[in-house]
Amino acid sequence: MTRSPPSHATPLQRALSPQVLRKSLLVAFIVGSVLNLINQGDAMMSGQGVSVFKIVLTYCVPFLVSTYGAWSMARLIKPDAS
Repeated sequence: MTRSPPSHATPLQRALSPQVLRKSLLVAFIVGSVLNLINQGDAMMSGQGVSVFKIVLTYCVPFLVSTYGAWSMARLIKPDAS
Protein backbone atom coordinates (compact mmCIF):
# COMPACT_ATOMS: atom_id res chain seq x y z
CA MET A 1 0.00 0.00 0.00
CA THR A 2 1.36 3.41 -0.93
CA ARG A 3 0.91 6.41 1.28
CA SER A 4 -0.14 9.68 -0.25
CA PRO A 5 1.30 12.94 0.99
CA PRO A 6 -0.57 14.56 3.88
CA SER A 7 -3.31 16.99 2.90
CA HIS A 8 -1.29 19.88 4.34
CA ALA A 9 1.70 19.07 2.09
CA THR A 10 2.90 21.83 -0.19
CA PRO A 11 2.52 21.41 -3.96
CA LEU A 12 6.26 20.72 -4.20
CA GLN A 13 6.04 18.00 -1.53
CA ARG A 14 3.14 16.41 -3.40
CA ALA A 15 4.97 16.62 -6.74
CA LEU A 16 8.04 14.96 -5.21
CA SER A 17 6.08 12.22 -3.45
CA PRO A 18 7.16 8.63 -4.13
CA GLN A 19 4.05 7.95 -6.24
CA VAL A 20 4.66 10.92 -8.54
CA LEU A 21 8.38 10.24 -8.80
CA ARG A 22 7.70 6.60 -9.70
CA LYS A 23 5.31 7.66 -12.47
CA SER A 24 7.70 10.37 -13.69
CA LEU A 25 10.51 7.81 -13.89
CA LEU A 26 8.28 5.45 -15.87
CA VAL A 27 7.35 8.25 -18.28
CA ALA A 28 11.02 9.22 -18.60
CA PHE A 29 12.02 5.62 -19.36
CA ILE A 30 9.35 5.07 -22.02
CA VAL A 31 9.44 8.49 -23.70
CA GLY A 32 13.22 8.82 -23.34
CA SER A 33 13.79 5.42 -24.92
CA VAL A 34 11.54 6.24 -27.88
CA LEU A 35 13.18 9.64 -28.37
CA ASN A 36 16.67 8.12 -28.15
CA LEU A 37 15.76 5.59 -30.82
CA ILE A 38 14.39 8.36 -33.03
CA ASN A 39 17.33 10.71 -32.49
CA GLN A 40 20.28 8.32 -32.29
CA GLY A 41 18.91 4.98 -33.45
CA ASP A 42 20.79 5.03 -36.73
CA ALA A 43 24.08 5.72 -34.94
CA MET A 44 23.35 2.97 -32.39
CA MET A 45 22.50 0.41 -35.06
CA SER A 46 25.52 1.20 -37.23
CA GLY A 47 27.95 1.06 -34.32
CA GLN A 48 28.89 4.71 -34.58
CA GLY A 49 29.52 6.73 -31.47
CA VAL A 50 26.59 8.22 -29.64
CA SER A 51 26.52 11.24 -27.38
CA VAL A 52 26.14 10.14 -23.77
CA PHE A 53 25.18 13.71 -22.85
CA LYS A 54 22.31 13.62 -25.36
CA ILE A 55 21.16 10.24 -24.07
CA VAL A 56 21.04 11.48 -20.47
CA LEU A 57 19.36 14.72 -21.48
CA THR A 58 16.76 12.82 -23.51
CA TYR A 59 15.74 10.93 -20.36
CA CYS A 60 15.86 14.01 -18.11
CA VAL A 61 13.51 16.14 -20.21
CA PRO A 62 10.42 13.88 -20.00
CA PHE A 63 11.12 13.30 -16.28
CA LEU A 64 11.17 17.04 -15.63
CA VAL A 65 8.10 17.68 -17.80
CA SER A 66 6.13 14.95 -16.03
CA THR A 67 7.17 16.18 -12.58
CA TYR A 68 6.40 19.79 -13.54
CA GLY A 69 2.94 18.71 -14.70
CA ALA A 70 2.31 17.06 -11.33
CA TRP A 71 3.56 20.15 -9.49
CA SER A 72 1.42 22.53 -11.52
CA MET A 73 -1.65 20.35 -10.95
CA ALA A 74 -0.91 20.09 -7.23
CA ARG A 75 -0.88 23.89 -7.07
CA LEU A 76 -4.46 23.96 -8.36
CA ILE A 77 -5.81 21.36 -5.94
CA LYS A 78 -6.88 22.75 -2.61
CA PRO A 79 -6.26 20.60 0.48
CA ASP A 80 -9.30 19.00 2.10
CA ALA A 81 -11.06 21.35 4.49
CA SER A 82 -11.86 18.48 6.84
